[in-house]
Amino acid sequence: MVELKTDTSIDAMHTAGRVVARALTAARNTADVGVSLLELDEVAHAVLKDAGAGSPFLGYRPSFAPTPFPAVLCASVNDAIVHGIPDGYRLRDGDLVSLDCGATLGGWAGDSAISFVVGTPRAADVTLVETAERALAAGIDAAVVGSHIGDISHAIGTVCRAAGYGIMDDFGGHGIGRQMHEDPGVPNEGRPGRGLPLRHGMVIAIEPMLIAGGRDDYHAAADGWTLRTNDGSRAAHVEHTVAITDSGPRVLTSRDGLQVQTRAR
Repeated sequence: MVELKTDTSIDAMHTAGRVVARALTAARNTADVGVSLLELDEVAHAVLKDAGAGSPFLGYRPSFAPTPFPAVLCASVNDAIVHGIPDGYRLRDGDLVSLDCGATLGGWAGDSAISFVVGTPRAADVTLVETAERALAAGIDAAVVGSHIGDISHAIGTVCRAAGYGIMDDFGGHGIGRQMHEDPGVPNEGRPGRGLPLRHGMVIAIEPMLIAGGRDDYHAAADGWTLRTNDGSRAAHVEHTVAITDSGPRVLTSRDGLQVQTRAR
């Protein structure tokens, strides 16, 4: 069942979303050659703690997972698409990193993800990340009252396929509110005019996941969480929490204008 949020609730979700934005910005500012994924998780955790927010990721255990998730960030590097567990791996020059973070505050959740290259980027990685961001922007632009979920999915898929990238078969965006994952599902490929009609008060997480090699298949790593490309090609993942309103889509996890100082390591 899809819960329509009041304008007051959307404002509260924006507050949670800004915490997510600050956590991702702080982790991105910390990321550098030689920094471990665990250090990035610690930075994000400190931002959540300072804001009095909880993490919907920490301890989360869906049906497919062998163990509860042990961190507040998903940190996925190179051929890891999503759900990477932060560990002692130290970033190397040219690594492609995707960070996914959530926060719960005042009973409401926010969820967002970024992708970026550490150090000297490969041209192909820059194009991959830029395309993921264009796909996200296209999905957000399609999230208007009177359209359908399929319009969002079609907008994302069109950008991805035109660039020759693969799309994960059965992972995509989702509704969000009191819980991190709610109805409806928001696939990253679909047919326009199909699916649930979009109404004022719906809040969804839109999250393109692109595979550089052009294939859609993937596999779970030995940890049971990290999803990797089957062909070893690199991947990018970007995400925003978006409210659908009569005034147009409202991004609740925007990082625009944020300047977050990170703590000394």
